[in-house]
Amino acid sequence: MELKLIIVSPKYQMNVGYIARVTKNFGIDKLYFLNPRADIHGHKSIMYSKHAVDLLKQARVYKTFESAVADCDFVAGTTGIMRSNPRFDNMRTPERATAAMERQGGKVALLIGRDDTGLSAEELGKCDIIVNISSNADYPVLNISHALAILLYVFTKKRFNRKEPNQDRPSEKELNTLMAMFRLMIKSKKIRDKDGVAVIFRKMVRRSKLNSHELHAIITAFKE
Repeated sequence: MELKLIIVSPKYQMNVGYIARVTKNFGIDKLYFLNPRADIHGHKSIMYSKHAVDLLKQARVYKTFESAVADCDFVAGTTGIMRSNPRFDNMRTPERATAAMERQGGKVALLIGRDDTGLSAEELGKCDIIVNISSNADYPVLNISHALAILLYVFTKKRFNRKEPNQDRPSEKELNTLMAMFRLMIKSKKIRDKDGVAVIFRKMVRRSKLNSHELHAIITAFKE
């Protein structure tokens, strides 16, 4: 799936800058605008884009909805408002929208905006799918740059799905060494059920998921 990000008529340069920045954060290397009201090359746009200013300099601007999505196989719009109108029965969560977009394949347009009024009902009606982010019903509408960050995280999660850092889990041999030290430490103590205490300690160690470095630190502490 190739994602084409189209920002619809943004009004504020600050949002333009933040959008460029978050777009680059998630590996999208091209940015498109539909009738921007803000100067996408303005001072604040550049300032808030930080190291993503190249996306603004290279951005393409369209004048009509049709021309913006003409090269796309699938169009996804966004809205912060849940709509009960049957016309919008294609509304999905970001996760479900991602699955639908991946099944479709090809080039997918994602339309974000406007930062004051959102996409119009007419524009949403032209979309194959509408994406809505669940949020507080008392204040459901997110800033477009914030919403975009959430959407791009979900849409690109597989691409950037990094494994957790290697925690260097201790081996069974290392765990047995710790248990031997523990038993030696409690040997001289007045404990009625030393075996039972040792079993509980072993369970605690396993549940805590210590890494090898932490386990060896405990072994050191147990040494006389």
